[in-house]
Amino acid sequence: MPRQFTLASRASQLAQIQTNIVLASLQTMFPPSDESSPTFTTSFMTTAGDKNQSQALYLLGGKALWTKELEVALKEHHVDMLIHSLKDVPTTLPEGCIIGAILERENPVDSLVIKKGKSWKTLGDLPSGSVIGTSSVRRVAQLKRTYPNLVFQDVRGNLNTRLAKLDAEDGPFAALILAKAGLVRLGMGDRATSDIVAPTLYHAVSQGALAVEVRSDDVEAIELCKVLTHRETAWKCSAERACLRVLEGGCSVPVGVTSNLVNKDGAEVLVMTCSVTSVNGRVHVEHTLKEKVASLDDAEKVGEKLATILLENGAKRILDEINVDRNRRVAEAKAADDIAG
Repeated sequence: MPRQFTLASRASQLAQIQTNIVLASLQTMFPPSDESSPTFTTSFMTTAGDKNQSQALYLLGGKALWTKELEVALKEHHVDMLIHSLKDVPTTLPEGCIIGAILERENPVDSLVIKKGKSWKTLGDLPSGSVIGTSSVRRVAQLKRTYPNLVFQDVRGNLNTRLAKLDAEDGPFAALILAKAGLVRLGMGDRATSDIVAPTLYHAVSQGALAVEVRSDDVEAIELCKVLTHRETAWKCSAERACLRVLEGGCSVPVGVTSNLVNKDGAEVLVMTCSVTSVNGRVHVEHTLKEKVASLDDAEKVGEKLATILLENGAKRILDEINVDRNRRVAEAKAADDIAG
């Protein structure tokens, strides 16, 4: 009998849509009408990141919030493939787990979403003191450089919850900043008022790409993943992740990137820019590399080289200060919880 594979992800609406995108791709390539084809089912679960909707992501300890419970289920053979937003996946995976596939990327930019009924179109149109909702330290740090007159406030919850908070008549927010890919996948692309692109705002590492995580010894799953992988996206995202891995940045560190593969004289050239910004926006380090690449390993080496250059030119000091600040704020939050308890 052909094997049945269980695809698993978080239980949010967006995560389920993304899982169904992968499911549809697999069923197209391995149609259920073919008796020799493997079959596929889905499973959804709530993670620690879904359960804690009150604290700022900056204080919550990194990307494993979204993946740890799922990876336990994978390693215990309860499920066979984990479907992730690749930007939420730690750059170092648990032993026995690998990224089997990276699918073609949606537009990775961030978008401005204006409160319903308002006529503003861009961040520059907003009155001084307007409150912008985002849970991303990266976005806040970069945008404070260009828009010091705006106020940035943490906003958590799934996309529908955040949009409801934005549109509430008595709500504080004039606008939100959200990943365009998520809006598009949820069928809400029309809510994007304008895109905020580099150099004003460099997007998150791997933003817009879906990934499939599998067990490293699951030969059948690894073979299935090969038909899902989009080579150009895999090379670019792997370079971005390699850069972040060297910088040791979690999902709440102000590291932004852009990457592009271009053909020059018959060879592929990876053009990659990465930025590291202090939380208050006052210190910013940025560098661009252009290097020929002929493999995924080559692309990763470009990312590693770019990170090393950044660290040698001021990024290390920024990241060290961020870690000290985070540790202090975590200790303060824990002390407040202890008092309240």
